[in-house]
Amino acid sequence: MAIDKKQVEEIVRAVGGKENIEAATHCVTRLRFALYDESKVDTESLDQNDLVKGQFSSQGQFQVVIGPGLVDKVYDEMIQITGGDRSSKDDVKAVAGKKQNPIQRAIKTLSDIFIPILPAIITAGLLLGINNILTGPGIFFDGKSLVDVYPAWKDLASIINTIASTAFTFLPALIGWAAVKRFGGSPLLGIVLGLILVHPDLLSAYGYADAVNNGTVPTWNLFGWEIEKIGYQGQVLPVLVSAYLLAKMEIFLNKRVHDSIKLLVVAPVTLLITGFLAFTIIGPVTFAIANAITSGLIYVYDSYAALGGLIYGGLYALLVITGMHHTFLAVDVQLIGSQGGTFLWPMLALSNIAQGSAALAMMLVLREKKMRGLAATSSVSAFLGVTEPAIFGVNIRYRYPFIFGMVGSAIGGVLLTMNNVQATSIGVGGVPGFLSIFPNKWGVFFIGMAIVLVVPFVLTVLFGRAKLRKEDRSASNETVNEPKASTSQSASGVTSSTAKTDPNQRTRSAAQVGDEAVNTLEIMAPLTGQAVSLEQVPDPAFAEKQMGEGVAIEPSGNVVVAPFDAQVAHVIKSKHAVILEHASGLQVLIHVGINTVSLKGEGFNMHVEAGEHVKAGQKLLEFDRKVIEDAGYPLITPIIIPDGQDMVERVEVTTGDVTSNQNGVLKVHLKG
Repeated sequence: MAIDKKQVEEIVRAVGGKENIEAATHCVTRLRFALYDESKVDTESLDQNDLVKGQFSSQGQFQVVIGPGLVDKVYDEMIQITGGDRSSKDDVKAVAGKKQNPIQRAIKTLSDIFIPILPAIITAGLLLGINNILTGPGIFFDGKSLVDVYPAWKDLASIINTIASTAFTFLPALIGWAAVKRFGGSPLLGIVLGLILVHPDLLSAYGYADAVNNGTVPTWNLFGWEIEKIGYQGQVLPVLVSAYLLAKMEIFLNKRVHDSIKLLVVAPVTLLITGFLAFTIIGPVTFAIANAITSGLIYVYDSYAALGGLIYGGLYALLVITGMHHTFLAVDVQLIGSQGGTFLWPMLALSNIAQGSAALAMMLVLREKKMRGLAATSSVSAFLGVTEPAIFGVNIRYRYPFIFGMVGSAIGGVLLTMNNVQATSIGVGGVPGFLSIFPNKWGVFFIGMAIVLVVPFVLTVLFGRAKLRKEDRSASNETVNEPKASTSQSASGVTSSTAKTDPNQRTRSAAQVGDEAVNTLEIMAPLTGQAVSLEQVPDPAFAEKQMGEGVAIEPSGNVVVAPFDAQVAHVIKSKHAVILEHASGLQVLIHVGINTVSLKGEGFNMHVEAGEHVKAGQKLLEFDRKVIEDAGYPLITPIIIPDGQDMVERVEVTTGDVTSNQNGVLKVHLKG
């Protein structure tokens, strides 16, 4: 497709001109800018540009969605216009990171550390919830638990508890792995460091208070220097600071120790020095700081419970927008480790539901079919604990549903804090969040759940419809003189308007395969797994369908196959995506994972080349799930029908369990 140079020039002007571009690169779908001043961006001009499918700012980068197969041409034209240098993704990421203030960088660091270990924590939370159901007194029987009434279940509950509590028992090892990796060191050393801090020879942190009261705290005597011999179970700060020191020391030694003796010097010296400092200085100091923070939070919670619930419950959704909500993961973990429960997580779960309820209400307010669909699917995602699609896709766009979601969440937060509702674990948000709540507080939590379901929904519907009626009254007062058109309704219920045309004129837009016209193409699943709607993809460019209609698959395997006979139109250099072209001319993008372009091909093995003809079911590429997951990137794979293909009339999506090349996930109806 030819590129209109004027449209590319308009993009450059809209982002503030070439003087405002510090660095620019592109991935398979979008231009990525590091700008000197984002306030100079003319968003209206970008919206009016036919090349632009969407725009948003994320982590210091301003991203302009162009679409696959076109973005590289736009980028090449832009480089010629601006005379700038080509930048890599890492270059732009580094420049963007420098623009973040220290608080933003600290938040991003915590996010990078805790997000990779969330699957383990969520699993532990779910299993602890099951254990709570089995062992919690008063749930099914007065004053007794299920295992008390049916002792045969007792050992099963014990096994479940052992499996569930492992992630929290060895939490420093998980944090050590993620933190050392984030700081540039060897993840294996991070695991060993974390295990050192919870070694069974040490007094468990959970028994420290009793040992202090009884005067039985064990100590080491280093030439007269008494050091408490305690572990750091459930603690966050000691392992975070120690991991930073370990990573920097390892990097320092790796640069200076000869390769022939690195194995004998680097790891032993790094672990010995870091471990020694962790027990003598870092541990005691950060342990005291962590306890002081915990005590402060508990004091506020005990003394001003209603105020704390009102503020945290009401403003949590704002924290999601800024990214600061990741900071509280560490606080929740610290509270659970030191106090046995957290009062923050239950309010998070209600905030998820409140934003989902507000988004669901927009189904009764919005008139645009596409946005109603987005409201429905994103609300389901929020009810299950993932609010970004609802917040960014619907609620923030219209403002008032976001505000009413916060109002409902604030009311629910006050109720929870005044009734001392706490969670035994984190990771289970939204409606399933009740599994992480202490069973004796389920009744209060369910009342809070009812509040956040009803209040945002009712307020959003009432305000939204009143707003629509006002707009309708304003529109009815205007005189509109337009020529009437005849209307026809298709069998599918879609109404279209037509004007009189020359009966001798005939337009043929059906796609051709040889001499045969093709009206419908069924696209099979290129991967085995669970097909879901695009709204569940954690990337606004896909979730908001800025590039086109499609579906996404949560893969259970690691092989991508051709979903139909095709020609390979384009293979992305980083091997994580491929564009196929059907004989009709229809192009389809298969994009493995989100932000996997940053892996630069690591973990991907491409089996085809551009221009090659492939058969349905033929292997296109393989990917290493562990490499992608360890890097912290989602595996969810969008399959997109890029916008701008005039032959496409509409696209039908099928979701559910799929097997590669056996189940259809998209049905593309072509004009004809």
